[in-house]
Amino acid sequence: MDSTLHTAWLLTGSNLNDRGQSLARARELLEVHGCRVKKISSLYETASWGKEDEPPYLNQALEIETALNARQLMRHILKIEKAMGRIRKEKYAARIIDIDILLYGQEKHFYDLLKLPHPEIPNRRFVLEPMNEIAPDLNHPVLQKTMHELLIACTDPLPVKKYS
Repeated sequence: MDSTLHTAWLLTGSNLNDRGQSLARARELLEVHGCRVKKISSLYETASWGKEDEPPYLNQALEIETALNARQLMRHILKIEKAMGRIRKEKYAARIIDIDILLYGQEKHFYDLLKLPHPEIPNRRFVLEPMNEIAPDLNHPVLQKTMHELLIACTDPLPVKKYS
């Protein structure tokens, strides 16, 4: 870990048990793992993406600051998910927690477990709605469009609504 601080944007999601509590616990564990949460979006509810017969998700975007590099951050996120009880057995299966790194500054990475920027950002309204709330003018490092512009252009039909 170096002393340079980096900004990253994450999306947390849960569709099992107490979804809001799971997202809060994920934020706490991110702090324990060396990430300072700077901005938190509202909670957004959406139907399960990719597997329609699963319970609806709560999602939340976070802006964090960390001295971890992108790969270290990914390793810490996987530890947090495992500690919270996430079991990876099937793509799009229901999960107690999901933490995705959407953007890590303006960096671009294409490793097996880490693709940055997250390749599905422009295709998923449940990502763009909370990102537009906390970082509407943030520029996508590949597409050269802001989160707000990507949201306007998004064709994902799944409705996303603020959750109270």
